[in-house]
Amino acid sequence: MEQYYFHLITLLLGFVSFIAISVLVLFHRHRSQFTGNNLPPGKVGYPVIGESYDFLSSGWKGHPEKFIFDRVSKHSSQVFKTSMFGEKTAFFCGNACNKFLFSKENKFVTVWWPSCVEKIFPSSTQTSALEEGRKMRKMLPNFLKPEALQRYFVVMDQFAQSHFADGWENQKEVHVFPLAKDYTFKLAARLFVSLESSYDVEKLSKPFHLLNSGIMSMPIDFPGTPYNKAVKAANLIRKDLHKIIKQRKVDLAEGKAHHTQDVLTHMLTTCDENGAYLKETDIADKILGLLIAGYDTLSTSLTFIVKYLAELPHIYDAVYKEQMEIVKSKAPGELLKWDDLQKMKYSWNVAQEVLRLAPPVQGAFRVALTDFVFNGFTIPKGWKLFWSANSTHKSVEYFPEPEKFNPSRFEGMGPAPYTYVPFGGGPRMCPGNEYARLVILVFMHNLVKRFKWEKVLPNEKVIVDPFPIPTSGLPIRIFPHQK
Repeated sequence: MEQYYFHLITLLLGFVSFIAISVLVLFHRHRSQFTGNNLPPGKVGYPVIGESYDFLSSGWKGHPEKFIFDRVSKHSSQVFKTSMFGEKTAFFCGNACNKFLFSKENKFVTVWWPSCVEKIFPSSTQTSALEEGRKMRKMLPNFLKPEALQRYFVVMDQFAQSHFADGWENQKEVHVFPLAKDYTFKLAARLFVSLESSYDVEKLSKPFHLLNSGIMSMPIDFPGTPYNKAVKAANLIRKDLHKIIKQRKVDLAEGKAHHTQDVLTHMLTTCDENGAYLKETDIADKILGLLIAGYDTLSTSLTFIVKYLAELPHIYDAVYKEQMEIVKSKAPGELLKWDDLQKMKYSWNVAQEVLRLAPPVQGAFRVALTDFVFNGFTIPKGWKLFWSANSTHKSVEYFPEPEKFNPSRFEGMGPAPYTYVPFGGGPRMCPGNEYARLVILVFMHNLVKRFKWEKVLPNEKVIVDPFPIPTSGLPIRIFPHQK
């Protein structure tokens, strides 16, 4: 019996030793990938996981910039290395870094998405980022340039009026975030794919919150995980989009649809220089991406505009005064005109300050196309790079008293180049920035001319996952203006 226990203990010790040696070898291999060649300073965390959890959890705690500023301060460098989502990564922080990444697009760097995006947007991995960008730049201008958006301006105003009449009026309290999500999704569905049926819109919108919460999660594809739910949600949405695309083809053939009707029809009727048209799978993915961009990012922006106007009565009063001057210049029931946007300068300054303090997109990844040197550090080919909006938006170097709400920052020449980047920059700058401006200003106009409001929860927590979110949906008490 003693001999049996002796062998058992020996086996257990051997197993433990094997595990310990394997872990040490794994750590050594992991860390050895980040040494030499004058790499930037930084920690690389654990194998596979790296510092992904620290990066994500800083957002869950409501301070996404903390991950960045802690490391910039510790290493006294605007560039630092880490391991993110299983990838060797360098963070680029500050306006000089933004300028380099945005101006060297497709020369030294190009867009890159973490592996968690591959199953959600499979067509995005089948062609180069340069080719994808070229296709989208050809597809979108007819709908997202200011002069093109004029034809949809009346629809936006009518949509906003219906939204407030149906969801806000005759209410004492409302939850802003879910109402904003409902508004931005229905508007995007109407303008991008001409979806008007309440049933169809509702069916398509249900999976979107699962999709957005899982896009930038840890890519663990097990049932019940956010990533698994996002993959399933994307497939469900894509299936519905395929049905819409097939029906639109029939409508075009029968003359029931026009090529300028919406983004979908334009994609179906526009070919490249070789006469090739986009495949249905590619179109479904492009429309899915546009709906996401026109849904969560914009609903987040609208929600935080309401939040800051509730917290800052003097800012609200100035916005209200500006918008009422427009109202007074109109006949009863008259819709907004394109020229009215030029009279909303202060309102747009307020919106820009909201986008600075709560950027809906925290940043984006790039990949090094070749070895290059920046700020004295070597960045090897294949390394992933991340630029962060908060690295400049929340920096005292670029915005004095960065936590103070101050719309005057955007008067005159505005912030220094490459410091204010809510829409990114360079060739990959968000093509929907003008669309976002219109949606925001039309929403603000229709909101403040109807209501004043106050927060129900003065200290409601805000998290970032991956967009800024008020944890209780921003409940407010609304007080209609006397007509």
